[in-house]
Amino acid sequence: MSTNQERKGYGPSDQTPISTRIADILPVPPTTQPVSEPEKHVKANSLTEEPTLSHALATSNHEEKGLAQQQHDEEVVDLGWNEKKHDIPAPLVGGLGNEDLWLLVRRFNKQVYHVKEVPTAVPGDLDLNIADEEEFSPDKLRANIERFYMTVVVGLLAAVKHVARLRSWREARRTSYFCAAYFIAWVFDMIVPLLTLTFITLIVYPRSREVLFPPAPLALVDTKTGGVQKPKAGVLGSTESSTGAPQNFKGEAVEQEASNFVNSFTSIVVTSATGKHPQGAPSTESSSPDDAIPDPTRATMAAAEAKDVAAGGKASPKHDKTKVPVETAMWTKMRPIMHGIADVSDTWERFANALSPTSPFPKEVYRLRLAALIAPLFFISLFVTSYMFMKGVTFGVGVGFFGDPIISRGLKWLNNTFPHWQKLLELRNTVLKGVPTNAQLTLTLLRIGEANKAPLPPPPSINEPPPERPTEVTDAELRATGAEPPLNATDEELQEAMEHDPQTAYETGGSDIDAAKGSSKHGKRGSKIIGFFKGTTKGAVKAAIGSDHARAKAGSHHARNRLGAVPRSNTNHVSGPVDFKGRYNGKKGHVYITTKSTIPAVSFSTDETIEKIGSAEREDLHPLWTVAINDIAEIKKVGGYGWKAKIVVGWSLGREVADGLEITDRTGNVRRITALPMRDELFNRLVAIGGQKWEAW
Repeated sequence: MSTNQERKGYGPSDQTPISTRIADILPVPPTTQPVSEPEKHVKANSLTEEPTLSHALATSNHEEKGLAQQQHDEEVVDLGWNEKKHDIPAPLVGGLGNEDLWLLVRRFNKQVYHVKEVPTAVPGDLDLNIADEEEFSPDKLRANIERFYMTVVVGLLAAVKHVARLRSWREARRTSYFCAAYFIAWVFDMIVPLLTLTFITLIVYPRSREVLFPPAPLALVDTKTGGVQKPKAGVLGSTESSTGAPQNFKGEAVEQEASNFVNSFTSIVVTSATGKHPQGAPSTESSSPDDAIPDPTRATMAAAEAKDVAAGGKASPKHDKTKVPVETAMWTKMRPIMHGIADVSDTWERFANALSPTSPFPKEVYRLRLAALIAPLFFISLFVTSYMFMKGVTFGVGVGFFGDPIISRGLKWLNNTFPHWQKLLELRNTVLKGVPTNAQLTLTLLRIGEANKAPLPPPPSINEPPPERPTEVTDAELRATGAEPPLNATDEELQEAMEHDPQTAYETGGSDIDAAKGSSKHGKRGSKIIGFFKGTTKGAVKAAIGSDHARAKAGSHHARNRLGAVPRSNTNHVSGPVDFKGRYNGKKGHVYITTKSTIPAVSFSTDETIEKIGSAEREDLHPLWTVAINDIAEIKKVGGYGWKAKIVVGWSLGREVADGLEITDRTGNVRRITALPMRDELFNRLVAIGGQKWEAW
């Protein structure tokens, strides 16, 4: 299904659901265009042209509808932008809770920085795939590692804890069933048929997953004993996180865990690089010079070089000939490493969304396709003996080891005859075709709002910290098979484990870990030094911000782009869904999106009256520039300051920096909007509103 014409029984005129064909269930590529016609360019001008499955699903007539899928009288309806959590109607999208929707959007905002239009066919009939030449940046690497933690690491941890529960025999009835089934299959040489049949059952019948592997909060299960443990956070405030930390919104605890996972790993690496070793240091009094010196681990490279010099080494590049080549090699390899991490996370998310599809994606097609692939293995395993299996494996090993002349010639012939044939065999084009990553799912949900003139409101924010009290645990989060109690624990044991204990979070594995983990104690003198530097830095930053106004008037382009990036206070900026406060060339104004006109467009105006509801559609507005939505070829998030200046501003002033957005049209003209408090929200609207096929860079 690569074009609108191929999607039979569905279109903007009849608005009927997409019909399922046999080809949809089979693991065959949706189109051979990347090989047969690699240079063919097809561009769509609106959502209704349905250039991808994502666009088609966004404009379909869904059976289960939320508020964003209803018919509205207004040209653009406000479903709760700038409203509090409890004031936003639910559900916004049918079949999906608001908290699940906000979880996806929050992670989408952190993952997607830069998109470009793709004129050719997209893999798996879904756009927003990661480009092969994806740009590298340390911030993007961090985002990918955090995403890897939230998807792969947490998923593997859940699997490990399920295994621990089974092996512990605490849930005796369930474990005895597994044990009996395994050894009966072993006696009759039916281990492989049993495993494949179990996989097919888990895939096709979702209810079986809860019966065979009943749910339990991750933080509540002890990995060693399979029994109940006190959550690492000291309270069971969330059920899907590994620490059980409290949260205001679903998924926030896991996101904070991922951020702290990267921070902690970085801290350990930095500490190792600087040779920090508390046990080897002599005991000192509180008034010693050590207390007055800030921890050197904050300047990694400088501190590492200082450590080498102190140990008798030479810090000069003339003495160390390995520094430059090793640094160059490490930074050069970072992009493929980052891309590999993203590919693993993408595949994990696709399998998860195939097993548990989210509306509006089909519920059964992907599960049937996966089961159809495993079913032949089940029937083959009934007749293939272990001897035949080992003979086949060893034959394959021999061919792979000694068959290079034949294999290389075969690959050369394929590359010459069918260029890009590898792309047709990718999982996203065959087994997982049409199955979205979480980013592709989020983009489809955003497109649903745009197709119905009801842009999805951004995730609300709560400034108060989450309460230190146990979350409500229902059968959906904690249950056992049959009549057994969950985790074979009494209600009193479960309640005691869930209750808040402020000391649990600080417990480590020994005094050596305590000493290595403990933060440096600067004492009063150290605090004064840090306070002095913070005060002087604050003054310097304010002076630099003030000088930007003078330099901007003098004609400095860079100074104009920095104007307004640091607001006077961290107040809420009310914008959207039609107009967004920002600056262009230093001038205050609003970016606004018009959809009532024949050609939807995004414009910038300095008219102050645009803040009134609906005023963006007035004909008397004279924008500084206008770009048709269909002409946008690239959208990129940009910083209000460089990363170093951003850190200094946040540390010294304690304020948020308003970043910007670059919009590039198909002719190459670039419009840079700065001081844009709701940058992510504008980015999401522009990405979702048109018919472009995007690629993430």
